[in-house]
Amino acid sequence: MRILVTGAAGFIGRALLQRLLVDTDGADITGLDLVAAPPEASGARLSWISGGLDDRAVLEQLGAASFDRVFHLASVPGGRAEVEPALGRRVNLDASLDLLQLLAQHGNRPRVVYASSIAVYGALSGAPVSAQTEARPLISYGAHKRMVEIALADHTRRGELSGIALRLPGIVARPRPVSGFGSAFMSELLHAVSAGESYACPVSPDATAWWLSAKVAVDNLIRAGEIDVCGTLQLPALRLSIAEVMAGLALLYGAERPARVTFDPDDSIEKVFGRFPMLEVDAELALGFAHDGSAAEMITNALRAGYI
Repeated sequence: MRILVTGAAGFIGRALLQRLLVDTDGADITGLDLVAAPPEASGARLSWISGGLDDRAVLEQLGAASFDRVFHLASVPGGRAEVEPALGRRVNLDASLDLLQLLAQHGNRPRVVYASSIAVYGALSGAPVSAQTEARPLISYGAHKRMVEIALADHTRRGELSGIALRLPGIVARPRPVSGFGSAFMSELLHAVSAGESYACPVSPDATAWWLSAKVAVDNLIRAGEIDVCGTLQLPALRLSIAEVMAGLALLYGAERPARVTFDPDDSIEKVFGRFPMLEVDAELALGFAHDGSAAEMITNALRAGYI
C-alpha cells in the first residue's frame, strides 16, 4: 500500500504520520509539507517532499506516483487566508482541486480522506448541527473547504476516487506558542492550567464549544481511511462549556491550578467560538467515529506526549 499525507508536518499531520508509521506494516508513506520532515518521522518506508501543493513541480512529482490512500490535510489557516486571499485560494482551493484531478487520473480509485472544517457552516443559529446542516460559510476558508467537498463528491460519483470529507471541530491542544487562531484560547487554557500558570481567558465560563483531542482526531482519520463509506461527515466532539473544562482540569490537577484562571471575555471571540449548539452525529458514531468521552479524558488525550 502507498499512502500520501499532505500537511504532514502540521499539528494533525505530524501526529497522523507517527501513527501511520507504527500501525501500517509494509506501507510506503509519502509526507508532503513546506518544511523538512520532523525529527520523529523517519524510516525506510517514509519518503518526504518539501514544497507546496501550489507548486507545479511538486504536483508533477506526486503525479509520477500512484497512491492507494490519501490524507489531504494541507491548508492555509482561516485567519491568514482572510488576510492573504490570493494565497488562500491558491492553496485551499486551486491546489486541492488540482490534487484531486491528479489522483483521479491514475485510474486506481484511491481512498481520499479530506480534512474539511466546521467553518463551512458559517453562523450557527443555535439549532443542532449535523452533516446535513446547510453550509453558509462566512469566510473564504470555509467557502473553499465546501467547494473541495463538492469536487471530492463529484470525483467519487464518477468512480474516479473513493472520497470522504470530515468536518473537523476545534482540535486541542495545539503546541505553544498558540497563535493565529481565534480558538487559540482552547489550547492555551489547557497548557496554562496543566503548567500551573495564571491565565486570562478571553471567553466567559459559560462559553461553549466543540472539543476534540488530536489523539482522537487522528483515530477518526485512520477510521475514515479504512471504511468504504463515502460522502461528507461531521466528526463527533464533546460540547463543553469552559466551566465544564475547568471542572475536568480540577479533577486532574486539583482545584488550586484552575483557580489561577481569570476571565476577561472578548465578545468578538465568544460570539464566534463560544456559542456552539448541540451536534447530531448518531450516524457517525454508528460508523465507528468517536469523541473523547469526557472532559477529563479529552484533556488527558490532548496533552498526551506525542500530540503536543
